[in-house]
Amino acid sequence: MINTPRRRQAASALLALAAILPAGACSVANSGPEASSGAVSTVRIVLPEEPPTLEPCDASLTATGRVTRANITEALTERDPGTGALQPALATEWKQDSPTEWTFTLRPGVKFHDGTAFDAKAAAFSIDRTVGSKIDCNVDGYVFGGIELTATAADDTTLKVKTAKPDPILPLRLSFVEIVPTTTSTTGKVREPVGTGPYKIAKWDTGRSLRLERFTGYWGKAPEFAAAEYVWRGEGSIRAAMIKSDEADIAIGLAPEDGAGDSAVEFPNNETSYLRIDAAKAPLNDVRVRQAVNYALDKDGLIASVFAGLGKPAGQLVPEGVTGHNTAIQPWPYDMAQAKKLIAEAKADGVPTGTPITIIGRNGIYPKAAEAMEVVQNSLNEAGLSVKIEMLDVNAWLEYLLAPFPKDAGPTLLQAQHGNQAGDAAFTMGQIYGTKGAQSSYGTKELDELISAAEQASGEERQAAFAKALEYQNKDVVRDAVMAHMTGILALSQRVTYKPNAATNDEMRLADMHPAG
Repeated sequence: MINTPRRRQAASALLALAAILPAGACSVANSGPEASSGAVSTVRIVLPEEPPTLEPCDASLTATGRVTRANITEALTERDPGTGALQPALATEWKQDSPTEWTFTLRPGVKFHDGTAFDAKAAAFSIDRTVGSKIDCNVDGYVFGGIELTATAADDTTLKVKTAKPDPILPLRLSFVEIVPTTTSTTGKVREPVGTGPYKIAKWDTGRSLRLERFTGYWGKAPEFAAAEYVWRGEGSIRAAMIKSDEADIAIGLAPEDGAGDSAVEFPNNETSYLRIDAAKAPLNDVRVRQAVNYALDKDGLIASVFAGLGKPAGQLVPEGVTGHNTAIQPWPYDMAQAKKLIAEAKADGVPTGTPITIIGRNGIYPKAAEAMEVVQNSLNEAGLSVKIEMLDVNAWLEYLLAPFPKDAGPTLLQAQHGNQAGDAAFTMGQIYGTKGAQSSYGTKELDELISAAEQASGEERQAAFAKALEYQNKDVVRDAVMAHMTGILALSQRVTYKPNAATNDEMRLADMHPAG
């Protein structure tokens, strides 16, 4: 078992907050003459963790994307999280010239934060840097998954994109490619990018705070807040207390017991929690053991006890409303007797079921993350496996999330969470279940073929093909133990109005935040 700090009450959280903040740090934002006159110039946001980087081609990672996307950098297209409709961003329109060729008309008069002009050359460069380079962009594996394409500038405002195979959702995929100037490094990732967004980076004080300031040369409507100040606190009760003590305006990643009170706002956060099973290593390489892992998890109990009822049991990573969701797949039932039976059968056949298995957890991935893994550990040990827990911070955890994985690790179960805000199963299947997927620890030739066929289909055929691939994964591969579709909680101060949506956990648009009143 691991030991985790007990949840503090609000008063204790305030004391802890005072201890960890340096003198004067509590009054950096909204504390000058503007604040005393009632004006609010800076929105103050407290995160569960510091962004590991603001590298645009890693903006599909939650901790990076919630700061970078649509704030610092922008894409050619963007998806409305409410309707799912694809909308113009840096591209004003697009058309498909043939099954493998597309033309994008780009927005004129757009400037990067460094004053250089955005044009088709910058768009083509950004696509090549994200998809074709060797800097291991997470967006490449997550969104494109081995898709081959070429992007060329026909003129300043016309971009041509050609794919090796038909790709009906290419404009949707490009909504994940953040556009950067051609001077951006192609030999390594950048920590502080230059973009076209409504905010630019003012100062990143590592380990303490990150400040963004409004970009006066922004092509679109200027956001209402002149600046945004991000800080990070690992304890949810401290984040909630910062709202009550007027140290922050928005606190995310909260649990019901964190004490946000009337400032709490619940929202469907589009995330599904799951365990990635290391199916290539014994004893997890035996399908009976992977089935047993699923049977041993009491999802209803986990949601009721750890998640305080915020969520519902899940059976697949592709949620309802996303193209490819299979309505026939239900959550695995809780059946400890069946779990024990399967593990006993595997053991009798020589499978080394006593081999230690490590749960690789991530602090702050969702509220009470460590407690959730303790529940999982207890269940799997009861079923007959030997399971321990190792909780990591985000950077160390990423070493296990993204290929190539640590070579010296034994069999693992990775605590993970997946949000498909793009609305299509292509953004789940290839990267998570494909043999060469950026987040895949195991795949099969048969599943690869099913995924490939689905990716090239459109309309009703696309829906049916992805649903078939999900059914095969669930019955024949069993690479995951899917736990719950999650519900998020954030807290708002009375100074700010903000309506969270299904994309909020991955993309917090500062332009959608407004001073109250």
